[in-house]
Amino acid sequence: MTLVSSTASGEMRDRMTSPAHHLPAGSAADGGPYSLDIGPEQAGWHYSSLRVLTLAPGSTHTFTAGDSEWIVLPLSGGCTVTTDGKPFELHGRASVFEGVSDFAYVPRDAQVTIGTRTGGRFALTGARCERRLPARYGPAPGVPVELRGAGTCSRQVNNFAAAGVFTCDRLIAVEVITPGGNWSSYPPHKHDEEVAGEESRLEEIYYFEIAGAAGLGYQRVSPSRRGGTDVLAEVRTGDAVLIPDGWHGPSIAAPGHDMYYLNVMAGPGSEREWLIRDHPDHAWIRTTWPRQPVDPRLPLRPEGEQGR
Repeated sequence: MTLVSSTASGEMRDRMTSPAHHLPAGSAADGGPYSLDIGPEQAGWHYSSLRVLTLAPGSTHTFTAGDSEWIVLPLSGGCTVTTDGKPFELHGRASVFEGVSDFAYVPRDAQVTIGTRTGGRFALTGARCERRLPARYGPAPGVPVELRGAGTCSRQVNNFAAAGVFTCDRLIAVEVITPGGNWSSYPPHKHDEEVAGEESRLEEIYYFEIAGAAGLGYQRVSPSRRGGTDVLAEVRTGDAVLIPDGWHGPSIAAPGHDMYYLNVMAGPGSEREWLIRDHPDHAWIRTTWPRQPVDPRLPLRPEGEQGR
């Protein structure tokens, strides 16, 4: 696999990994309001979806949920989400580095309208599903914030739609913030086969935003089987990495540039659960964490406020 310098052009960045798995910013836009539009058809799998919607001040956008459940999550700005005749006011946040956000759950087979007075960017995390659950509001204070790892493996996980935290049919989604210079998604782990009580099969999307001008990071996915997913990507704000299988991690934040990524997962299991298996060559790193402090930069910032 060829490595290139941090000043590489977009063309050179694409050579670092398969374009089927690394989607540089803008390469998966729909030509309309979505700067990122990944569905099962585009990804070549069955369940997971992610869209990033950009709205100007005073504008609205309407879409049909179809056979998927969705969570509308503000990345920047606030909005009103209306579905099944119910309006949900989302206060949102100034940016993904300004704390957790409230969100709205949208059931399958619904029509949804998102409107904003101040403008903003909104993630639509989705999963094909069978059950139609009620539309609901998720308050920011109810989002469990987990400080995971220790030392240079410290990261913050905002478990807004983790399994066991917020009820969905198939969708699992969390946010991870990694301080500059740290590694997250480490030790590498996988969830690409069903092993009762040990591992669940989940398709996963990573969506990245990097703090600071010209911010960058790196994402690794290594094969768990012959011919499996093999990625080494230099990632920047707006990039996405698709993980249908394989050991994923580390996610590396360059010094001076905090890294944010949104994880969207779904799979065929009869239970909605996140069960992972660590890479056997690197699992030992977890045993070192009790002897190290959590990075004092975490939690990265207190919760911010953003008006609609």
